[in-house]
Amino acid sequence: MNINDALILGSLQGLTEFLPISSSGHLVIGQHILGLSLPGNIFEVLVHMGTLCSVLVVFKNDILDMIFNFSSVKNRNMILAVIIGTIPAVIVGLSLKENISSIFDNISAVSFSLMITGIWLILTKWSVEKNRSLNGVSGLIIGCAQAIAIIPGISRSGSTIGMAMFFGISPEKAARFSFLLAIPAIAGAGLLTALDVETSSLQELSFPVILTAFISSFLVGWASLRWLLQLISKGKFYWFGVYCLSIGLITFITSII
Repeated sequence: MNINDALILGSLQGLTEFLPISSSGHLVIGQHILGLSLPGNIFEVLVHMGTLCSVLVVFKNDILDMIFNFSSVKNRNMILAVIIGTIPAVIVGLSLKENISSIFDNISAVSFSLMITGIWLILTKWSVEKNRSLNGVSGLIIGCAQAIAIIPGISRSGSTIGMAMFFGISPEKAARFSFLLAIPAIAGAGLLTALDVETSSLQELSFPVILTAFISSFLVGWASLRWLLQLISKGKFYWFGVYCLSIGLITFITSII
C-alpha cells in the first residue's frame, strides 16, 4: 500500500462512516477496485480511530454537557439510551465476529446489503415525527438496528437514524443520538479489531501511509458529518437511499458478469 492508496481509502472511510451509505461496504468495494489486500486489520483500526476523533470533535459540546451537567433529566436519559443502545452491538459483535468477517470477502453479499440499506433509507421519507423523547426503551430498539449494521453493506448511521425517525423522533434528534451512539460502537469495533492485529502487519505499513490514512479519515469524516447534519435538517436524508440502491445494484451486476 502506498500513500495514494491510503489517501483514497482513508478519505473513503471518512466520507462513508457517517453518511448513511455503509463505510464497511464501500471499503470492501474500494479494496476490490484498487486490487488491494490490506495487511491484517491494522488499516481498519487506523481509519476507525480517525473517524472516532472526528465525531468527538463535532459533538464535543454535547459530550461535555452530558458529563458536567449530569443532573439534567434530558442528559441522564440520553446517557441511559446510549448505554442500553450499545449492548446489542456488543452481543452481536462478540458472538458473530467470525461469521461477519467472512462477508467482507463476498462482494455480492455486500452489494445486496447496500440495496437493503437503500430501500430502508428511501422508506424514511414516509416516517412521521411525533416529538418523542429518547429513553431506555427507544435506545434499545435503535441499538438493535445498530447491531444489524455490523453486516458489511448495512449502514450504521442509516439504520439508527432511520429507526429513530420511525420511532417518532425528529430527524435532528435522531442524528444527534445516532452519532453519540457511534462513539462506543466505533471505539469498541476498533478495540476488537486491534486485538486481532499481528505485530508483523503493522511493520508492512510505512509511517507516511499510517499518518495519511489517519488524517484523511479524520478530516473527511469531520466534513461529511457536518454536511450530513445540514442535509438532515433540510429533510433530504432519503436521498442517500437512492445512491445506496443504485451502487448496490451496479456492484452486484458487475460482480456476477
